[in-house]
Amino acid sequence: VSTQSTGFFSFFAVHFEAKMKYNPAVTSSRRKNRKAHFSAPSSVRRIIMSAPLSTELRKKYHVRSMPVRKDDEVTVTRGTHKGKDGKVIQVYRRKYVIHIEKLTRDKANGVTIPIGIHPSKVVINKLKIDKDRKAILDRKDRSKRQAEKDKLTKHEVKAE
Repeated sequence: VSTQSTGFFSFFAVHFEAKMKYNPAVTSSRRKNRKAHFSAPSSVRRIIMSAPLSTELRKKYHVRSMPVRKDDEVTVTRGTHKGKDGKVIQVYRRKYVIHIEKLTRDKANGVTIPIGIHPSKVVINKLKIDKDRKAILDRKDRSKRQAEKDKLTKHEVKAE
């Protein structure tokens, strides 16, 4: 009797090796993840609808990405409208898209409608800053977090 198995199951064992989940409380089921995504409340959709910051903003604020909001200025980085930029006129959470001021198309009946772009396919060039947005940037600031890690704690000082 051969110790090496052949056929579908050996192929399955080699190519689809089961990986251990890091958190057993979180599902890896495609069906459940799709349901969670498409039935997510508006507060969760806001976080999902985040976009990366431009390199200048990333250096200035030490933050990689932010949820998109109305009046942010963005540039499209993917798709047929790549390279076009403009101001966000609407964040359409129900459809997971944003509408940008100059990105429109004409329908057959002559009506002009905005084109929906997913926020992950744009880069934020200019943020609309208010006190809440400033608080988010301060909280997410990586340089401050790294500085706090580098500081010695009281316990480490007493040990020396």
